[in-house]
Amino acid sequence: MTTALGDKIRDLRKQRGYTLEKLAELSGSSKSYIWELENKNPPRPSADKVAKIAAVLGVTGDYLMNAGLQVEDAVDEAFYRRYRQMDPETKKKFRHMVDLWGDDK
Repeated sequence: MTTALGDKIRDLRKQRGYTLEKLAELSGSSKSYIWELENKNPPRPSADKVAKIAAVLGVTGDYLMNAGLQVEDAVDEAFYRRYRQMDPETKKKFRHMVDLWGDDK
């Protein structure tokens, strides 16, 4: 029997075309740890590892751990967190690009 955490990790991993080995490599985990998160009930996740896996999958750790969150919300939140860490000049360019897209109407 799987858990919501395991299902989310597996679904996102497959959507991105990652094998267990690839996700493990990218997140600094072992293949067996990823497998356990996907298949063991209950999983015993490390907060640090879940955060790293979430970052690789383009969502938040909150999304992986909370059954009620939608993937779109998690993707937006992960994007916004990256945006907040950008330098001011990059943010300015990004806002300008968004403004230009809005002029198509």
